[in-house]
Amino acid sequence: MSQLLEPYTLRQLTLLNRIAVSPMCQYSSVDGLANDWHLVHLGSRAVGGAGLIFTEATAVTAEGRITAEDLGLWNDAQIAPLQRITRFITAQGAVAGIQLAHAGRKASTHRPWIGKHGSLKPQDGGWVPVGPSPIAFDPNHTQPRSLDEAQIEQVIADFVAAAKRALTAGFKVVEIHAAHGYLLHQFLSPISNQRQDQYGGTFENRIRLVLQVTEAVREVWPQDLPLFVRVSATDWVEDGWNPDETVELARRLKALGVDLIDVSSGGTAANAEIPIGPGYQTRFAERVRKESGIATGTVGMITEPAQAEHILRTCQADIIFLARELLRDPYWPLHADDDLGGRKVTWPAQYQRATHREQPIHESDLRD
Repeated sequence: MSQLLEPYTLRQLTLLNRIAVSPMCQYSSVDGLANDWHLVHLGSRAVGGAGLIFTEATAVTAEGRITAEDLGLWNDAQIAPLQRITRFITAQGAVAGIQLAHAGRKASTHRPWIGKHGSLKPQDGGWVPVGPSPIAFDPNHTQPRSLDEAQIEQVIADFVAAAKRALTAGFKVVEIHAAHGYLLHQFLSPISNQRQDQYGGTFENRIRLVLQVTEAVREVWPQDLPLFVRVSATDWVEDGWNPDETVELARRLKALGVDLIDVSSGGTAANAEIPIGPGYQTRFAERVRKESGIATGTVGMITEPAQAEHILRTCQADIIFLARELLRDPYWPLHADDDLGGRKVTWPAQYQRATHREQPIHESDLRD
């Protein structure tokens, strides 16, 4: 029996299976508003059989967007377009999740397909980003303004306000983005955080903001619904954030009511050499799971159903997050069900006449 395709329960929420659509930026919003592209992009993965569908990194404030075209949830006008999406996802039997994020010093950049690397200048429609310290990501990025403690308090409030809006919008899972070199990760890493106050220097100080955001969001997020945190397990450079620190942070997050750590890596050091290969981040998820006693998700170069099944059976992770593979094939979960013989995922009724090749052709099939 396939574990990949079995239901999975966190708190009072049960997922159809252990396949999650990883947050993937679409850079297709205007004023942070979801639109038809987001509906079709996310909705097609729900039709395709994934149990948990995450939005892209959704900015909790306008200055926290990676690009000016990012999805956002910093005002009430952004709720209704997201409700349209969560209704459709739920109608397919999937669960809608949202990743809340602040890009920090990596904000105000060009959309990736424009062909320009680095910051979009204020005179071209960009803005000056913020961060824990006035250290640019690389020479092509604008030097950020260092946040003072009052502004840090506002960041916490922005995450809380976005979480409340997410609940109104119909989401059942919130994930706090503390990975990939964005603001919360920037506070964690000594590469980007050289503060001398209570938010910098020691490990205890560098993790303070992540813990404060998590605690504040958990207080307003219903107790019967799960809370995730995405982390980068390592910066992949010497003297950066490392796996030992990740394990200890995961222990602290579990104590605050986090249900799952979504384990990724990298993003803070522009010069990092990352040994990318099949399942290259899974070992970090396995270590966090075993040493912190918290459920984990794993992501990165997972492409085959048998590979995903092996990860679960060997207790390396509890949920499989897929990104690029679901861009290539939105129906990967349905094909995985065929490959693993689970018969746990059902093709939509509208598609079934085309998916059972052994069935005879009827006159109605010739009308298309």
